[in-house]
Amino acid sequence: RFGEVKETFRDVNDLFGDIVKVTPSSKAVGDMAIFMVQNDLNRENLFEKGKNLNFPDSVVAFFKGMMGQPLGGFPKDLQELVLKGEEPLVVRPGEVLEPEDFGKIEKLLADELHDEPNIRNILSYALYPKVYKDYLGSVAEYGDLSNLESHVFFYGLNEGETSEVEIEEGKILIIKLVSVGKIDSDGYRSVTFEINGNRREILIEDKGIGERQNVVSGAALMADPDDESEIGASIPGTVMKVLVNEGDQVKKNQTVAILEAMKMETNLQSPIDGSVEAVPVKEGQQVKAGQLIIKLG
Repeated sequence: RFGEVKETFRDVNDLFGDIVKVTPSSKAVGDMAIFMVQNDLNRENLFEKGKNLNFPDSVVAFFKGMMGQPLGGFPKDLQELVLKGEEPLVVRPGEVLEPEDFGKIEKLLADELHDEPNIRNILSYALYPKVYKDYLGSVAEYGDLSNLESHVFFYGLNEGETSEVEIEEGKILIIKLVSVGKIDSDGYRSVTFEINGNRREILIEDKGIGERQNVVSGAALMADPDDESEIGASIPGTVMKVLVNEGDQVKKNQTVAILEAMKMETNLQSPIDGSVEAVPVKEGQQVKAGQLIIKLG
């Protein structure tokens, strides 16, 4: 639906006031365009259907003033729709930031994240704590993949394809993917490959099988859009965080879960006060747009 996204990007740009576009502001416009296409929103129905939707974090940050104040100010009706009662900033965002403690970050990196606490890593964490933690988690699970060619990193090897990987100066691994086996009853595939001519075989969990089975069987529970006690996914993506448990009391506009899709994060907020009756999803799970995330009692 890329053509629709491009057309909607133009509409969003107009709705936002034809703002100056640098990395964060252009991302907000793009995220909003994708969000509108995914939820079948347009200029005519945005304000009615948007009342019960949680907008992407980048869009909330823009209208909260975390990227600064646009020339001519914000469109007030759209700002109120997105923020849902949250007060926007009226000063330069940097004025409300707490001072950063590099010593504390250094200790965190060394003691908890088991990372070298040099100034580069300290600054990386200070600027992008979540991204840096995700990076360390990826390195811990998969190793350092920075030496892979781009197409191998993003798409993997095809059967029979060979790639050269220089892991350090003068040390090159020649890796060939020989075959990928069929999925077994436990959801694993046997993968055969060669490293410098030496054949290896390992079992790899096919993490997409559960999602495909749900789609085929129709097992995914969908939220009733007219029932405020059922909080559904506003975008298709991954459940990054579930912030409540069954039995917890929640307040109106409290964030209960965080979804992520294509680097677009969305906080799911409770539209009402209530108690958590059920959480039919788990962190890391792929969900469809409209799928039930939290059921309130």
